[in-house]
Amino acid sequence: MSNSDSRINLRQLGTPRGGSYAAVPISGDRKNRNKPTRGRKKSIFEAYMSKEDVSAELKRGKLIQGPLRINPKKYHEAFIPSPDGTRDIFIDGVVARNRALNGDIVVVKLLPKEQWKVIKPDGSDKETEITHESDVPEDMLGTCIPQETAKGNAKSPDVIIEAQFDDDDDAEHGQDHFQDTLTDDVKKLSLDTDEKAKAVRIGDVRRTKQDDEPKVNDPKLLPDNFLQRTAKVVYILEKKHSRAATGFIKLLADKNSELFRRCAMFSPVDHRVPRAYVSLADCPPDFVTRPEDYSNTLFICRIVDWKEDSNFATGQLAKSLGQAGEIEPETEGILMEYGVDFSDFSPEALESLPQSLPWVIPPGELAKRRDLRKECIFTIDPSTAKDLDDALSCKQLSDGNFEVGVHIADVSYFVLEETALDKVASQRATSVYLVQKVIPMLPRLLCEELCSLNPMQDRLTFSVMWKLTPEGKILDEWFGRTVICSCVKLSYDHAQTMIENPGKMFLPEELPPVSSQHSVAEIQQAVLNLHQIAQHLRKQRFIDGALRLDQLKLSFTLDQESGMPQGCYIYQYRDSNKLVEEFMLLANMAVAHQIYRSFPEQALLRRHPPPQSKLLKDLMEFCNQVGLDIDFSSAGTLHKSLNETFGADKYSEARKEVLTNMFSRPMQMALYFCTGILEDEILFRHYALNVPFYTHFTSPIRRYADIIVHRLLSASLGVSSPIKMAKEAIQRQADHCNDRKMASKRVQELSADLFFAVFVRECGPLESEAMVMGVLNEAFDVLVLKFGVQKRIYCNALPLLGFHFQKVGRKPELTLMWEPEKLEQESVPQVITIFTLVEVVLTSDGVPLKYNALLKRPSSEK
Repeated sequence: MSNSDSRINLRQLGTPRGGSYAAVPISGDRKNRNKPTRGRKKSIFEAYMSKEDVSAELKRGKLIQGPLRINPKKYHEAFIPSPDGTRDIFIDGVVARNRALNGDIVVVKLLPKEQWKVIKPDGSDKETEITHESDVPEDMLGTCIPQETAKGNAKSPDVIIEAQFDDDDDAEHGQDHFQDTLTDDVKKLSLDTDEKAKAVRIGDVRRTKQDDEPKVNDPKLLPDNFLQRTAKVVYILEKKHSRAATGFIKLLADKNSELFRRCAMFSPVDHRVPRAYVSLADCPPDFVTRPEDYSNTLFICRIVDWKEDSNFATGQLAKSLGQAGEIEPETEGILMEYGVDFSDFSPEALESLPQSLPWVIPPGELAKRRDLRKECIFTIDPSTAKDLDDALSCKQLSDGNFEVGVHIADVSYFVLEETALDKVASQRATSVYLVQKVIPMLPRLLCEELCSLNPMQDRLTFSVMWKLTPEGKILDEWFGRTVICSCVKLSYDHAQTMIENPGKMFLPEELPPVSSQHSVAEIQQAVLNLHQIAQHLRKQRFIDGALRLDQLKLSFTLDQESGMPQGCYIYQYRDSNKLVEEFMLLANMAVAHQIYRSFPEQALLRRHPPPQSKLLKDLMEFCNQVGLDIDFSSAGTLHKSLNETFGADKYSEARKEVLTNMFSRPMQMALYFCTGILEDEILFRHYALNVPFYTHFTSPIRRYADIIVHRLLSASLGVSSPIKMAKEAIQRQADHCNDRKMASKRVQELSADLFFAVFVRECGPLESEAMVMGVLNEAFDVLVLKFGVQKRIYCNALPLLGFHFQKVGRKPELTLMWEPEKLEQESVPQVITIFTLVEVVLTSDGVPLKYNALLKRPSSEK
């Protein structure tokens, strides 16, 4: 593949939804495709190696394994991470990928060095790799989980879907809601193009064209730093991809073929999935006679086979979803593609729950617990939240210190180990938050009633309580099973108003119902005290070297009747969110230490590896190119650079958003793991939080990992028998939780993407300021500041006389020459470089769920 292949060809990007690929044999195979062969059909793909040979060769270091990532914009490009953390290994073409799908754990064999990919020394080929999908560590992001629409509230005409901040800052949304790509690698930001670029004249303006060939094109003659290793897939260790895809069905082109009478062609929306033959018997009865009626109907297809001698897979149509571009069919398609179980809970799973309602805590259980029902305990959540996991308390002591409590729903009381319900929860592993609804991990009876810490209801909890100084120093710590009765359900807005107006006297109608046992003044004072302590805790965390990357997050207002998006806004992360976050982090760290002390071989913790070294190096080079002085030596120095480099004006804020986005790209995922499996304690560390031990304890209603942690904590206190799972079983569950967390995060991004695309279609065109975050030689990327979305703008989609790419020093720059609006006017030049502020217009392009960004013409007065 020549380096020119990495350039964008705008015409190719016009592929309609559902356009897909067939496997094309590489090089010499191509010219022989149509020649008849004797006997069986000629194989397109290599047969997989045997499991025994793969195992032996992996042990000898002859083969490499890793998760496969396919570039959604260029489906012929795929990568697996290099085990040594250097440049990813490149898998060039569908044939070399050998029928593996995105996310599969594959085993690859390196190709000979003469077939390695030449990387141009100056970096102009820096768009060929891709980073992980949504690979921004949740524990360093501002979280927003859209909450389910509140139904039947006649008083409010519209429902605001408020972004829910995860209690422990575990941002369930990924790096960007609105990239339908795996990020096209940090390296696209480096944007070098050969200084001696070829120039093509357009009018009087020079359009530069990338010099396609490096001066030396023989890999054997080049040092390794100019090469990218290439490989081919020889075995699929684990089919992580669900093998389900949404797409469209079409009649086969050759009406005279035997296949035409038996099969239709399924074309997936996701170009990384192959086209597949599906049986006509599974298609609608009138499809053959009226195929045009189904041209815009979405179907779900499962890939069931893909033979070595076929360009196309074999699929089985699962169901028709409905019209493309409509919210519910598209949502169902997303859920099925990512393997999210949204079926009803089985009677077997439900039979272990209390059958007689209303449920009352048995007196015997009350006797085993510390009774906190008379304490001033309250919840702070999004206004629409129904699954209330966590509550807070803060009581001033006579010595001037505080007793602070974090009280978490005791889900493990209801979900017992090895029951049918436990099995379902362990398989689902997480609740999935869509814009318009939640797919719960547990039955709603638990999520919204028995476990939810609803106001004025006795609830079973697991508490961590501290004696803290006003500055947040821990003097004493206690863990235990408790029973509470929350006195009020506050929203983040209520808590924020209390923080901003400390002297305000609240009228009863300004707050939700409050328990008669506690005054509003008492609750407000507790919120203010928690806020003061949280500020100290937060300040100290960042002094101690934590990193936080807050990216722009979209929330939507939905029409109560139709469920359609009426408006969208960037979610504001405020002091009330930070208050809750600090105490959840404190509880998670405390529990991590406790369970690891007690069960050094069985503790389920959460680690966050440092950034990928190759991508970090690319980012450092980029910052040097654009003259930014960023200290990448640790999480803390990175945080400090990001927060102290910029002023408070609008331009500085925008520049910070762009850099935050860039800095998130080299970051790896945070991962659950079992401590008995990793030998080196250094690997336990959490990079972003900069702490040695961390876990998830605070959200057991919606995360299965937290349920295991609750069981471990309970056993560590001697109030229950030890957990039945061996360390290997805990690690297997940890791996599954990691997989489902990544899937749910991607689904949440796609849900927000879906709603935004519908919003652009229904309410557009939309205008916004945007900041340039990457410059290529015929296009540039922008962050649309009003909506937090990233879009690429192509020069040949604009009314230009021409454009010119050049390097100013090492900084890439595009000069656009706009066509004059009137004949007598001169052409208006516009210089595009990193951090240029521009005006863009987002418009729907007629294809379901696709929208374009166009650059607004600069005014000639400027």
